[in-house]
Amino acid sequence: MDHHHHHQAPILKKVTNAFVVGIILNLVYVVVQVGIGLQINSLSLLSDAGHNFLDVAALALSLLAFKLTRIQVTKKYTYGYKKASILISLFNAMILLISIGAIIYESIHRFQNPKALPGITIAMVALIGTAINGISAFMFFKDKEKDLNIKSAFLHLMADALFSLGLVAGGIVIYYTHLYWIDPLLSVVICLIIIYSTWDLLKDSLRLSLDGVPETIRLESFEQIVGPIKGVISFHHIHVWAMSTTENAMTAHIVVANTLSNQEIIILKKNIKHELEHVNIHHVTLEIELENEVCTTPNCNVL
Repeated sequence: MDHHHHHQAPILKKVTNAFVVGIILNLVYVVVQVGIGLQINSLSLLSDAGHNFLDVAALALSLLAFKLTRIQVTKKYTYGYKKASILISLFNAMILLISIGAIIYESIHRFQNPKALPGITIAMVALIGTAINGISAFMFFKDKEKDLNIKSAFLHLMADALFSLGLVAGGIVIYYTHLYWIDPLLSVVICLIIIYSTWDLLKDSLRLSLDGVPETIRLESFEQIVGPIKGVISFHHIHVWAMSTTENAMTAHIVVANTLSNQEIIILKKNIKHELEHVNIHHVTLEIELENEVCTTPNCNVL
């Protein structure tokens, strides 16, 4: 266990720094968007600023989730606040989908009532946003599959980068062609792409919130992991759930031979826990059953 926490420490520090930098950069960009959007009366820039502000809030919540996972356990919260990271991940996925829905609604409205826009100004501001969000997203790219909150942050920032890139393209096209419907069309296309990529995040977050088995874990694989360990006859009543977006827990009944001594059982449990750490199971509770105590109900050996 200590090895696991020691290994996670540098990752948490790096990710925390990435969150702080991402929040600051995007907050500055929101201020720039609002200022220029009001000056040129650009609804697209102002709506994108609102979307970016929601994403800044989402990044702040993800950072809060990382901080909460490091708070010590208490008598009332014996697992600490680890579960908060899962709930915040679910909340962030919902925020992203809601904000995309709002942008699609606004885009449909602009299809019906296109307005003249200063294309070059929009393109220049959006180009800054593309760079800021692209750099921020890159800081999360390497670790995005290790944690749902990191993946959520990456998707939020990539969504912002794509929106900004769409505004750049739209601004250039508008400047040369005066086809003002290009802007809402690009927004809808980008929104559909983001919805597709965000749907898995929403499903994963919801499953973990309901204590479902994490996506990366297959119960069937335990047969190859635990079965060959010397002393194990069989195992059943396996339950696996996520304590946080980075830590998983498991309970199981292990059937052992009647001839094993207490010391041998202690060593056996230690070996099982060690093997399970390699498949991302960090907190294991094992109920030992002697061979002649195994229950005979039909569900005993169901994974």
